[in-house]
Amino acid sequence: MLDNTVWRQYNEENNFRQMCARFCKMDIVDLIENDKVLYGVLKAKLTKKELKLFAMDSAQLDNQEMKSTFSYNDEELEKAKFKLYKKLKQDKVRLDFRASSIQE
Repeated sequence: MLDNTVWRQYNEENNFRQMCARFCKMDIVDLIENDKVLYGVLKAKLTKKELKLFAMDSAQLDNQEMKSTFSYNDEELEKAKFKLYKKLKQDKVRLDFRASSIQE
């Protein structure tokens, strides 16, 4: 499931659920249960560049590799990471990851 995603290009496992919970400061049980739906919400909330950066950073790739991929210098990479994780902590993003946000 979700084998051809940006996430799987950089991560061995579909552990984005744990990473979302960690950076959104939420419990895993509060997140949307279906991985496919949760990943869809993640894709909708982040830009393609942010999603790729999130996947690469979560895979603990070297900063040099991320800088060359995005053509960033040290300062730009740190700003991009700060902006990404700040976005994940915002209520308007976090609340969309909650299981209760999905219409049954």
